[in-house]
Amino acid sequence: MADFITYSFIGLAIGCIYALIALGFAIIYKASEVINFAQGELLLVGAYVASYAMYTWRLAFPLALLVAIAVTVAIGLLFERFALRRMIGRPVFSIVMITIGLDVLLRTGVTVRLGATQFLNAATPFGSVSQVRLGGVVFNDIDITIIAATLVCCAALFLFFNRTRYGLAMRATALDQEAALAVGIDVRTVYAMAWGLAGAVAAIGGVLLAARQGSGGFDVGLGQSALLAFPAIILGGLDSIPGAVVGGVLIGLTYGYASGYELRVSWLGAGFETVAPYLVMLVVLLVRPYGLFGSRKVERV
Repeated sequence: MADFITYSFIGLAIGCIYALIALGFAIIYKASEVINFAQGELLLVGAYVASYAMYTWRLAFPLALLVAIAVTVAIGLLFERFALRRMIGRPVFSIVMITIGLDVLLRTGVTVRLGATQFLNAATPFGSVSQVRLGGVVFNDIDITIIAATLVCCAALFLFFNRTRYGLAMRATALDQEAALAVGIDVRTVYAMAWGLAGAVAAIGGVLLAARQGSGGFDVGLGQSALLAFPAIILGGLDSIPGAVVGGVLIGLTYGYASGYELRVSWLGAGFETVAPYLVMLVVLLVRPYGLFGSRKVERV
């Protein structure tokens, strides 16, 4: 029982990170129906900027995190303003290729900068790793922080989308762009806010993910974690923000259980935890093709 609780807690922490990554995808897709393939590298940039600010500029972790959020938000806003806005009316494939180009550009930039600094630890809010033990169950401090931070982010987004004028404008645009334009909502501003929010969420997720991976050196492959979040966003539904959170948690729990029990079940084989989330995604899509919370699209022919 203690092992099950431990694996559940680890899976929940991993799932919270996947949820933050999936939230970035969902916010942009819901506002503009564009899949941002550069979301993973926004995580990488956020984590790198926070690490650089903390260990080179000697800023405290909260200030370093704010700097990272500001940088990723600026990247999102500038990319939407000077690249995507010029692609309005173009084929979706062209827009997707633009985001892939941003992905390559960001990853290359961080790789070059990381080579110049030679070695860089990942930013972390803790000076040393500590654990909490309750009845034989071990809880890591970073996992507790990840879960708490995700809850705060989800609560903040809920209040933004339901209690602010800009949040309501984003919801209205996502439901019907033509109707939103008819009542005077600036759709371009909504798109810009979507990219800014996605950048902020990516920075938080990237910093937490880098901190969880440890302080053995900054990992330039951090952005590839977005590929593991794809099952979460597909599972929850591409256009559903609550679905992104639920999908992330479900995929994280699947990963936690698979990695914990694979050594006890010999026929699963090594590395089953990498495959398990995709198996769960496929099973759910066979039953619900639009995901657990995705909107069913009906087209007249």
